[in-house]
Amino acid sequence: MSVKQIYKWTGLLVLAVVLLFAFFTTWYTVDESEQAVVITLGEAEEGITDPGLHFKMPWPVQEVEKMSKETFSLDFGFNEEEEAADKATMITGDDEIVQADLVVQWKITEPEQYLFASEDPKQVLNNATSSSLRGVIGSSEIDEALTSGKAEIENEVRERLVALMEQYEVGVSIIDVRLQEVDLPNEEVRRAFTEVTDAREQMQSKINEAEKYSNQKREEALGEKDAIIQRAEGDKVERIQEAKGAVAKYNALLTEYQSNQAITRERLMMETLEEVLPEANVYIMNDDGNTMKYLPLNQGQVQTVTPPAASDEEDSNE
Repeated sequence: MSVKQIYKWTGLLVLAVVLLFAFFTTWYTVDESEQAVVITLGEAEEGITDPGLHFKMPWPVQEVEKMSKETFSLDFGFNEEEEAADKATMITGDDEIVQADLVVQWKITEPEQYLFASEDPKQVLNNATSSSLRGVIGSSEIDEALTSGKAEIENEVRERLVALMEQYEVGVSIIDVRLQEVDLPNEEVRRAFTEVTDAREQMQSKINEAEKYSNQKREEALGEKDAIIQRAEGDKVERIQEAKGAVAKYNALLTEYQSNQAITRERLMMETLEEVLPEANVYIMNDDGNTMKYLPLNQGQVQTVTPPAASDEEDSNE
């Protein structure tokens, strides 16, 4: 075989290899759980999310980077198996130390930003999660972090983390944030906090009992006040009626007096004497002085008696 033929077959072999390589690098497939970015001479084009067979220019003109469309989880928090266990230890707003465990669910929504906006998007997400969680815990009190304030802390962390990732533009979207656990750093601190919590609950119980007693006494006082007011209103109405009756009686008496003054005057005098001297015997003399009438007012009868003789009067005078 001549040198010319050797060169010819070598060229044909190289050409066949190039053609085969070009053939196998001009198409690619995208799975349903994947998304792809076509890179042309180092510049990323719009991401491809449609599953199936796609074509492109052969390498090295164009190349394809595939990424998952699934949701990822970032577990940020205290892990006793790690040496740097204090990475999730943080200080609350009232200068107490707590440890928190947070799970962040995220996914890649902008593949070109995820590839080229940052050298390590996962580390950016981890740092943003740490900043958001520490910022919210640092502005909360320990009671809120350990008890009823967990939901509010979780929402605030989510809002801060979403805002940070939008600002960083690394192609990552936050799906959900779950605050798994907030705990004290060691058993001694937990025991001290439990004692403080029990004392606070006991204090609140005493306060509630005192408020209950105060409300009870207040209600009793209000009820007694209403009863006194009602009795006063009743006395008022009674006295008004008595006064009206006295006025009516006086007016009737005045009418009788104006029609027959002498008889009315005597009747009034007799009634007054009966009221003032209910058990006294009253003697009334006639105008001629010879006959004297005995009037026992309490019996309602009038008796006539004879006056003593003149001799008896003289003997009595001597």
